[in-house]
Amino acid sequence: MILKGLEISSMGVNCYIVGCEETREAAVIDPGGNARAILNLLEKENLTAVYIINTHGHIDHIGANAEVKEATGAKILIHEGDGNMLVNTMSNLSFLMGSRVTSPPADEFIKEGDIIKIGNTVELEVIHTPGHSAGGVCLKTGNIIFVGDTLFQGSIGRTDFPGGSYKQLVTNIKEKLLCYDDDVVCYPGHGPATLIGFERKNNPFLQ
Repeated sequence: MILKGLEISSMGVNCYIVGCEETREAAVIDPGGNARAILNLLEKENLTAVYIINTHGHIDHIGANAEVKEATGAKILIHEGDGNMLVNTMSNLSFLMGSRVTSPPADEFIKEGDIIKIGNTVELEVIHTPGHSAGGVCLKTGNIIFVGDTLFQGSIGRTDFPGGSYKQLVTNIKEKLLCYDDDVVCYPGHGPATLIGFERKNNPFLQ
């Protein structure tokens, strides 16, 4: 598996590119902005984006959807619970930033238990973890989970936006993420990577 990450500095969002070493097909997870940097990395690694996967629909995670899709033809995948956020500036919160940013609508909706296949060697399992937003998801492959804004190192996602629920988010983290082994690596939407074991023992929101 090929894994590349880049921080979209304007919003502090981590965008991840996951690719198949055999076919060079790839998924772009949370292209929040700076489409040129994303496209340059795809070109540098000789990767073809076949999917754009949004872990949820807030503006800082979908901002470059349109440009990346236009350049690559990749399909946009998101949970149906956040589908409207792609096309509604009120729902995706871009209006709060003084902009009106939208994305093309989803090509396909993903749900709990779906397996997204990338080339011959990569499979991403969809884990529905609402609480930060209604359609928030995590994506697991092997010993890695892309957790979006569900879980951060020593913290959790905000729950004060529309569709958020503190109780729901904490419950989903405990039941759907902390069930994995301590050495499973979590790649969040903001900040550094962390381990399930570290969060189980040290995250104050999960004690």
